Amino acid sequence: MAKVLEKAEQTELMDCLLDMGQMLLECGAEISRVEDTLSRMAKAYGCIRVDVFVITSIISLSLEFPREEALTETRRIYSSGGTDYIRLENLNHISRSCCMEPPSVAELRERLKQTSSEEKPFFMFLLGSILAAGAFSVFFGGSLLDGLAAAIFAIGICFLQNRLGDTQITPAGGNLFLSFVTGLAVGIVCQVIPGLHMDKILIGDIMLMIPGLAMTNAVRNMLGGNTISGLVRLTESLIWAAALAGGFMTAILIIDLLL
Repeated sequence: MAKVLEKAEQTELMDCLLDMGQMLLECGAEISRVEDTLSRMAKAYGCIRVDVFVITSIISLSLEFPREEALTETRRIYSSGGTDYIRLENLNHISRSCCMEPPSVAELRERLKQTSSEEKPFFMFLLGSILAAGAFSVFFGGSLLDGLAAAIFAIGICFLQNRLGDTQITPAGGNLFLSFVTGLAVGIVCQVIPGLHMDKILIGDIMLMIPGLAMTNAVRNMLGGNTISGLVRLTESLIWAAALAGGFMTAILIIDLLL
């Protein structure tokens, strides 16, 4: 049975749902999942009508309770999003439990606060990047030495990505800088150490930076009817990919000119 909320709790629920939607977007959830989650949770708390509109940069939410005026609020999302499936699974668990047996709004706020404060395990991120870079380098024709070099460079890429995430640099600017530094470092090392193949090492490390999941979600959004969100995300992904290509190409040209 839906809970009956006081006026103050209705306002607090609105804020909780917006926080929920923002965290889902930042974890890499597709648009349809965000809209469906917010609608189901709002109805579980007694809303008789829920209107939610989500794109990658905006969440607009309107809640109507029995014998009450509709509450409407819009939130601007500044984060470009990423992938954090551990947090996404925790948020899905919260939404499912709310639909089955809604807790108090205060308890919901506390659970969301706890989830938002959880950090992505950096060691797992680092280990996955090392394995992926080394494996892709060997898979595409590199030697074991190339795979080892790609794995070592992956460590530096992970630390740079982590530091850039704490700055105000745009994703395109971050990818341009990261790809340029990586390409320059790989080129210099390959000139110093004979037997290494620059192209094979770069293939492995590029796989850590290409926006493959973002592009996949963009296509999924468009196929699911969320054309605007899909086009926005697809455009962002293409710009990120172009920045990566520009950084690596510039680094390769400098290596060829100097060495």
